[in-house]
Amino acid sequence: MMAPFGISDYDPATLGLRLVEWGYKPSHAARVLRMHYEGVDYWDSSGHRLPESLRTLLQTELASSSVTVRHRQVAVDGTCKLLLGLRDGQTVETVLMPDYRPGRAAGCLSSQVGCAMGCDFCATTKTGFMRNLSAGEIVEQFRALRREAAVAGRKLQTVVFMGMGEPLLNLDSVMTAAERLADNRLGGLGWRQITLSTVGIVPGINALTDSGLNLQLAVSLHAPDDVTRASLIPVATRYSILEILGAVDRFQAVRKRPVTVQYCLLAGVNDSLEQASQLAELIGKRRLHVNLLRYNATGLGLRGINYESASDEASIGFLEVLRARGLVAHMRRSRGPDIDAACGQLRRRNPPLEG
Repeated sequence: MMAPFGISDYDPATLGLRLVEWGYKPSHAARVLRMHYEGVDYWDSSGHRLPESLRTLLQTELASSSVTVRHRQVAVDGTCKLLLGLRDGQTVETVLMPDYRPGRAAGCLSSQVGCAMGCDFCATTKTGFMRNLSAGEIVEQFRALRREAAVAGRKLQTVVFMGMGEPLLNLDSVMTAAERLADNRLGGLGWRQITLSTVGIVPGINALTDSGLNLQLAVSLHAPDDVTRASLIPVATRYSILEILGAVDRFQAVRKRPVTVQYCLLAGVNDSLEQASQLAELIGKRRLHVNLLRYNATGLGLRGINYESASDEASIGFLEVLRARGLVAHMRRSRGPDIDAACGQLRRRNPPLEG
């Protein structure tokens, strides 16, 4: 039976306290955790300068991992998607994306089991919301992706919270996990390599600004007006685009870094040249980077609409309008269309275990 807690549930301070309870020096905690994040089995060798009795105790009392790989898919382009099983039988997706530079890779992390945002074109929302992930479960995704990257001859260099769930509705766990991933003693990524992507939860953006955490921010707009946006993202009825941009302005004023605007191009919905002009007008002189996304079809939405990706012609035209207006804009490459790469697809086809 799996231990009730795993090493990923601890930081150096809390693990140090646990070690003291067992009669060991707290200084061992940082070494144990570093090996854990690097994927080293600290109980298999005496070469790590850990007392043998401590290695045995750690193996007995604390699970080395709180997740198991339920399914693994690898696309032609090298994208690897994992469906991870959690302690309670629930599942969560995480994705490794090879960089165009050799030897590097990026990871996409989930923050919740399911999602309550109800975005009409997203597969995750079709399975509903189950619960928030713990910081340890988020860390386990990172460790799984780091292993996959190593097997592929790459190094996991950046991560983005853009998988299942809305990160700002699980902000405590996300911030705790991000601190551990950035920490040079643990994940070692550094703050500039961690991005949080949100659909625009204004109080959450403000809380992130006030947190002091120096990570990157991305906001999913997907429309240049509130009416179109509300038809795609129900939460848009609570926070207008101008309110979201106001929170983004405050984030930038404090953090001094550009923010990314995510915009998924949907045929006949938000891909017209007029809407491109509206988006350019909306952004104006703000220091924002527009990231245009190609849609991976997920079937009928909750409103019964079968969304399709914008055509190449429409996508290029949209991009050219933004650039002509002086915006920094790019078209992101589609990832893994042959392996259910869109968020939530793999989990939907493989329901969680009951009980």
